Amino acid sequence: MLNRFRGLMTKVMTPIADLLLRRGITPDAVTITGTLAVVVTALWLYPTGHLLAGTLVIAVFVLTDSLDGTMARRSGRSSSWGAFLDSTLDRFADAAIFAGLVLWFFGPGDDRLTGTLALACLVLGSIVPYARARAEGLGMTAAIGIAERADRLLAVLLATALVGFGLPPVVLTVTLALLAVASAVTIVQRMATVRRQAGASA
Repeated sequence: MLNRFRGLMTKVMTPIADLLLRRGITPDAVTITGTLAVVVTALWLYPTGHLLAGTLVIAVFVLTDSLDGTMARRSGRSSSWGAFLDSTLDRFADAAIFAGLVLWFFGPGDDRLTGTLALACLVLGSIVPYARARAEGLGMTAAIGIAERADRLLAVLLATALVGFGLPPVVLTVTLALLAVASAVTIVQRMATVRRQAGASA
């Protein structure tokens, strides 16, 4: 769903990209800096109960996720390496967000159900992109699923912010449960898609 707004985000990011390029900052530097910021924030603020503040900081870097790609295109530096780096570091950022919630709810947050669901989202969320990457590595496609990465991030960040703002934790519990189910369904969809393709080529 959020990918529909990618064109708008690119227009917003273009002036910022041009400014950073003029300052000699590379797309890779932006990718690494953004990932480090998300990881440190998620693993520092979430486990200490600063859910709203942590989400606001993370949201800034998530919303500028397309900045490095815009910089690469504007500078003519688009490359397979840049795409690989961005995709790989995205996995670190996603894992850190859910890991931060796991640490909070299994610790001071004292909500094992929500913590377990956050852990499920962390594990299943790592399998979703692997299934697609493995399929493509075998010459097949698996670009299918009921929830894209951007949608999952929006859901968990919005729910976390609302709980941090004062809403009951059940808001996040339900959201994480839905995300876990969506991830599991996506994995099954991708496995079924690859199975059909493998059978057709046998």
